[in-house]
Amino acid sequence: MDPMTESNPMSEAKMDDVRQLHDRVVAALRPTIVGLEKEIESCLAALLAGGHVLLEGPPGVAKTMLVRSIACALGGQFSRIQFTPDLMPADVTGTSVFHPAHGGFEFQPGPVFAHVLLCDEINRAPAKTQSALLEAMQEGSVTADGKRHALPDPFVVFATMNPIEHEGTYPLPEAQLDRFLFKVLVDYPAADVETNLLVRGHSRPLNASPEGLGVVTVSSPAEILALRRRVLEVAVRDDIPAYVVRLVRATRSDRALVMGASPRAGLMLLAASKARAAMSGRGFVTPDDVKAVFLPALRHRVLLDPSEEIEGTTSDSILRRILDAVEVPR
Repeated sequence: MDPMTESNPMSEAKMDDVRQLHDRVVAALRPTIVGLEKEIESCLAALLAGGHVLLEGPPGVAKTMLVRSIACALGGQFSRIQFTPDLMPADVTGTSVFHPAHGGFEFQPGPVFAHVLLCDEINRAPAKTQSALLEAMQEGSVTADGKRHALPDPFVVFATMNPIEHEGTYPLPEAQLDRFLFKVLVDYPAADVETNLLVRGHSRPLNASPEGLGVVTVSSPAEILALRRRVLEVAVRDDIPAYVVRLVRATRSDRALVMGASPRAGLMLLAASKARAAMSGRGFVTPDDVKAVFLPALRHRVLLDPSEEIEGTTSDSILRRILDAVEVPR
């Protein structure tokens, strides 16, 4: 056995704290979320890796409720921005207000100053407003009137978008998409899950909040920061980076893709793999960890050839083909 994968009681004890957070959050979300186990796991993996999440799915599949419930369970400050065509950058980041009392301007923070920020229907705002998030997502700060204002730490963005409607929407540019660690697809539930949802939900108020439905806070910003440091300690076997590079480079040579994944995509993929390993209580990454996060980490970082899109091919199908074709470390 590779020495990097041998059982290390001290390392396993550290990662057990990460696994316990996952279990606590899943339990806390039971009053509001039915199903969506994989989606919850993806959101927590991105959070622990220090990344942001884009949730795509049709209306009514609990994207917003999922984020609100996670924010309630994690604790800290939560903000929500409903993106609309008339939303201005200052509505996101904040603005300077003149105070006659002391004859000067004072910066008033916008809703971006939160531990968890929900950007609902992010593709309904024009590029200028979307770009207001770029600095915040990449650097954890906002610059206004030449001054840098640090955001709360941790800071994570969950953005939702509807893939069906095109009228009144603005496509997210590649630079914006690249800021998201994961793009998570939230689809319609299976019949048994939907039936369970109706059985549980028909007696509840339609506008009930996660808190009102029984979601409790089971963590804190300080704990999230501590567990992020634990995730950084997850060991990576010598052959795992080479495996990640083979996967990433395969996207650049596939004829069905006009744009493959960048080196940063490889870094994101490995960071997400470490978070998944930690949530499993392991102090080392396996090829299965890489495979599990490959699609959500790369589906928004590759660009499908238009001719393939016309034929009904999806980026996910191409990525699955690559995943099957690239040699896996033993």
